[in-house]
Amino acid sequence: MSSVDVVDETFLTVPPARLASEFADPSSWTRYWPDLRLTVVTDRGERGIRWTVGGALVGSMEVWLEEVLDGTVLHYYLRADPVDREGRPKPLPWRKAGAEIARRQRAAKSIALGLKDRLERGRPPGEPPQIPLALPTNGR
Repeated sequence: MSSVDVVDETFLTVPPARLASEFADPSSWTRYWPDLRLTVVTDRGERGIRWTVGGALVGSMEVWLEEVLDGTVLHYYLRADPVDREGRPKPLPWRKAGAEIARRQRAAKSIALGLKDRLERGRPPGEPPQIPLALPTNGR
């Protein structure tokens, strides 16, 4: 069992494809998780990405995008351990694990709420998403 086990869920009123594009670019990974090295295990397109994790932690991480109503639930999972000087997993004692879990939970929620603020573009609560509608051209 991993000593750092983080789960987070946040609802965003944006389509899964729009949210998926935020995670598709590897340069965004270093912005969101600067101390981790990620290697894609499964790219699920509009449904998210699974990675193996290296760097400060070793383990696995996943962003799962679930279409719900008029938006997407962003599910985030991180299961990992810190590493020793040789890069081998070194589980934390429970008190230190609790502090690291809390730090990683705050970081996960910060990422999700930052995306929510930016992608919903100030949409008032209870209002539909602000998605531009294309008018039919009827061949003209």
